[in-house]
Amino acid sequence: MTMISELALHPAVLFLCAAIALACVRSPGAQRVLLLGAPCAALAAAGALPERFGHMRYLGMDLLMGRADSLARVFLYCFIAMAALAAMYSLQVRSRTQHAAAFAYAAGCTGVVLAGDLLSLYVFWELMAFASVFLVWGGSPRSAAAGFRYVLVHAAGALVLLAGIVLRCRGGGSVAFEQLGAGGLSAADILMLTGFLLNAAVPPLHAWVADAYPEASPGGAIFLCAFTTKAAVYVLARGFAGLDILAPLGAAMALIGVAYAVIETDARRILAYHIISQVGYMVCAIGIGTDLAVNGACAHALSNILNKGLLFMGIGAVVLQTGRAGLHELGGLRHWMPRTLALTAVGALAISGLPLTSGFVSKSLVITALEQAHRPGLELMLMLASVGTFLSVGIKLPLFIWFGTAKAGDGAEQTVSDPPWNMLLAMALTAALSLAVGMFPGLLEALLPYRQACRVYTPAHVSHTLQLLAAAALGFYVMRRFLAPKAGILLDVDWLYRRGARLVVRLCAEPLGRVNEWVGELYQRAGLGPLQKASGALTRFDRSGIDGCVDGLAMAALVLGESLRLIQTGKIQHYIGGAVIFFFLLLIIVMLH
Repeated sequence: MTMISELALHPAVLFLCAAIALACVRSPGAQRVLLLGAPCAALAAAGALPERFGHMRYLGMDLLMGRADSLARVFLYCFIAMAALAAMYSLQVRSRTQHAAAFAYAAGCTGVVLAGDLLSLYVFWELMAFASVFLVWGGSPRSAAAGFRYVLVHAAGALVLLAGIVLRCRGGGSVAFEQLGAGGLSAADILMLTGFLLNAAVPPLHAWVADAYPEASPGGAIFLCAFTTKAAVYVLARGFAGLDILAPLGAAMALIGVAYAVIETDARRILAYHIISQVGYMVCAIGIGTDLAVNGACAHALSNILNKGLLFMGIGAVVLQTGRAGLHELGGLRHWMPRTLALTAVGALAISGLPLTSGFVSKSLVITALEQAHRPGLELMLMLASVGTFLSVGIKLPLFIWFGTAKAGDGAEQTVSDPPWNMLLAMALTAALSLAVGMFPGLLEALLPYRQACRVYTPAHVSHTLQLLAAAALGFYVMRRFLAPKAGILLDVDWLYRRGARLVVRLCAEPLGRVNEWVGELYQRAGLGPLQKASGALTRFDRSGIDGCVDGLAMAALVLGESLRLIQTGKIQHYIGGAVIFFFLLLIIVMLH
């Protein structure tokens, strides 16, 4: 391995070093210095990065650890800024695991954004998935089960992504992370695209967001809402801009997410479904693929990171102060949490696209790109999604949390107050950034990857937006009885793998148990002997590569056997039963290709 280009201080290195330090230090003062200092140092390092750095040759491949071009910088600055705001919001948290996982997660995301080759991308992609699960596990009592499901979903996505990278390299393709599928999608491109779409939460691969994010800790949820899906938006913009199928997928995604949000009654699940909906705008714009559309996707990613982060901060403060998240359990909090109400309202209005907020600017760019591309059907779908967004987040969420009558209970609401100063300051700074982008759109345009002029504050755009918001308000008034929150559980497609895994285990327990016993006997008594003999016998027929496949199958059988022992304990059968078989079959397919 030889370095052949200039070195630069990678922001991911700073976040990783801070994560290690946070896992070790016990002093609250030292923790706070690291939490606030590391993102500032990473932002300074990001500003000093050359366009390309860290070029090396490894195992015959040309790797590029850093590519800080105009597209990467938009997401890089957004991620680092949100890491700083989320760290400020979490200053009072004393969990070293939570802080270390959050900064390791930030390291993975910044590494994904700067990765110039597929191998580096995959390494940081895995770091991102591994670190983020600890933020899920740090939340509610139900977070353990949600975290296991989160791990399995992202392990499946990572495996599919790795299979695509391997097939691309074995087929003579370049390891460079550039535009993929330009001459038509190959099998490798389809596998990589599937891995990216899973992280972007494109239906029907979306249910993990609403399953896991609401169970995270208040601070952890801010990192989660800002990073994983937006990192997927970046890799789609980098690798698959202009892919036609993404446009209708994104529009459908926007509608599906907002439809679930309208009928959901848990505050944090409403926000989780709106992540899916808002990412749909970005995916749709990437599918259009014009310079203006990609600008719109990047602008909406930045806007959504701010607005969704602000909303999760506000709802996290409510959950922290009251211990409740269901709209049917809340009400009347305006008397005790007025500052939280005011700041959260900024995020609610911004994500709804009200003029003078960042959401209006970014949505206008996306809609204008659809108009110029002559896609009226997709434009109509996104407009309907905007109506649903204002109805559910702009009206329903604040109405049932802060207004109305306080719900009868243990009287705890009488002692509720606004959260600590650091949480309010983080919310105030996030709200100020969102308003600044909305009032001065030139600030945003300077960050976008393409110099594409577009006036967003035109009479037509403003009047059209206000008409949509008025229609949403009227719709809420008409359906107010139907939308009144009630206790209950909203089923999504995650029901299939929650219950399906149990069914698979029951149907397969006996035959797989026998296979498990056979594998155990084989390795206890004979080791790899019989498989090595079989390998030798097969290679005598000049079947090249069979010996490696047999050895690989032996290793896969060992992994399967160990997994089955875990299943038989009954402790994780609900989460891993079906996934073991799926992973095993995919492993065989990749090895035999």
